[in-house]
Amino acid sequence: MTKTYDLVGIGNAIVDVISHGDERFLDNMGIEKGIMQLIDRERAELLYAAMTDRVQTPGGSVANTIAGAGTLGLSTAFLGKVKDDALGRFYADGMAEQGTDFPNPPTPEATAPTSRSMIFVSPDGERSMNTYLGAGADFNAGDVDAAVAGNASWLFLEGYLYDKPEGKSAFHAAADHCRAGGGKVGITLSDPFCVDRHRADFLALIESQMDYVIGNHEEWLALYQTDDLDAALAKAAAICDLVVCTHSGDPVKILRGAERVAVPVTRITPVDATGAGDQFAAGFLAGMAMGRDLETAGRMGVAAAAEVIRHVGPRPKRPLSEVFAEVGLSEG
Repeated sequence: MTKTYDLVGIGNAIVDVISHGDERFLDNMGIEKGIMQLIDRERAELLYAAMTDRVQTPGGSVANTIAGAGTLGLSTAFLGKVKDDALGRFYADGMAEQGTDFPNPPTPEATAPTSRSMIFVSPDGERSMNTYLGAGADFNAGDVDAAVAGNASWLFLEGYLYDKPEGKSAFHAAADHCRAGGGKVGITLSDPFCVDRHRADFLALIESQMDYVIGNHEEWLALYQTDDLDAALAKAAAICDLVVCTHSGDPVKILRGAERVAVPVTRITPVDATGAGDQFAAGFLAGMAMGRDLETAGRMGVAAAAEVIRHVGPRPKRPLSEVFAEVGLSEG
């Protein structure tokens, strides 16, 4: 019997490998502090070998979102590609352990090793990320499980996948399957540089294929090349059913048709801001999948983001159901 999913994600399957590295280590290794750099395979192997106290966790932006939503008891799956190597098997097992189906088994046919992001945490808490886009970036239309995408109530696509033609083809295939099955399809804008690279494609995609879009204020401003956020969101709402904008400590703005919702945010000094956007999406999309109203879904997103920035790492350390119960967002 075919399984029906509340929420399915598609994106880069990346293992986050976290280690400590002081200023001297960063200098010696030629690592630029506090930024994300894309690196090649040789550099990835060098840095991986240099890590002394590795902590590994399944990662990737949309994968983090799906894993967060999975802690609410929703039926979830993540579509991504890993090689049949130690990190790939670790990734697949880790998703399954967290309650999310990973339909694409690690494949020996992947030409590149499993994707990984080596993250060096300085004594001051600054994170320097070195990302090798291996097998995950080669995910293509042939890797999309039609039975999974076609039985998703909500499908969430990662903007970063648009960086390669293979990812673009996977994107469209998954969206077509989901829409044919009556599901809702949406995208995260991922980051302003990603928006700059794919502006025309993203605008066409939002108008013709997306039911919802989630982005932060910098991404929306980049998409419409303006410094007027409300104008950008109004343009987006004219071509897309549901538009969501997060804005760090400012209220979250949600637009659907003539409906406008602003969800307040309590400012918190983050221990680690990584994953705030991913977990906002987890809470918000869970709310939508559960049939909650826009304001409640927005509050669920805000509560999930507030939880994840209180600790190191991009995924909740406890089920979001507990978080929601504490702030009065449980159903009933």
